[in-house]
Amino acid sequence: MSKDSELFHEFVEIVRKLRKECPWDREQTHKSIRHNLIEEAYETVEAIDNDDFDELKKELGDLLLHVVMHSVMAEEENKFTLDDVINGIKEKLIYRHPHVFGDVKVKDAKEVKNNWEKLKQSENNRDSIISGIPKYLPALIKALRVQEKAGSVGFDWTNPDDVWKKVEEEISELKKVIESADAEKIEEEFGDLLFALVNYARFLKINPESALNKTIEKFIQRFQFIEKELKSQGKDIYTSTLEEMDELWEKSKKLF
Repeated sequence: MSKDSELFHEFVEIVRKLRKECPWDREQTHKSIRHNLIEEAYETVEAIDNDDFDELKKELGDLLLHVVMHSVMAEEENKFTLDDVINGIKEKLIYRHPHVFGDVKVKDAKEVKNNWEKLKQSENNRDSIISGIPKYLPALIKALRVQEKAGSVGFDWTNPDDVWKKVEEEISELKKVIESADAEKIEEEFGDLLFALVNYARFLKINPESALNKTIEKFIQRFQFIEKELKSQGKDIYTSTLEEMDELWEKSKKLF
């Protein structure tokens, strides 16, 4: 047994022991820790975005804990085992990479991705190529995935300029319905505009979720700068004027 195999075996046995002997771990279920799994995934993404490899190492360990914990829970319920999980992903990778493990020839990464989607659809007996997108994905990512899958079969725009014209069209339509004060229609048109913007981001090779997160972080840094500066001046942000905050906002833009 290799060192990696020994370490992994020891880790799995620790999780099994926790399930038997720790009161808190013992009472957990798949559903009770599902939100923790999402949190750990986001913390992993944050470590990647920050190029923090020490933190990434820790977060990958936390993710691994969830994979093993859910597998051990399922094993206890006679649903499936950790071996089943590993064999499943091993077989999936081999099946979906016939250009590596078989005789299929491909020209580029795009063809690899298209083949992957075809194999995935046939493997899961799905009637639609977009039916397998998780419903709980964040909306921007979900929109991106839907557009990518539709585009994989040629249902797509041909260039970014056409997509931008669609964005302008949606802006115009939103302005019109705002005048009507029809809340339901306004929401619909606002959604159409967001969907078009996600599509434009895709053509610019920008991840819209990542772009928005960066803007949010920038806003947070600038706003916290305002808070800090006001505090250093002995002022309360709740009673400060908009003019005072705007002046500090302009200063913050030179820093963040």
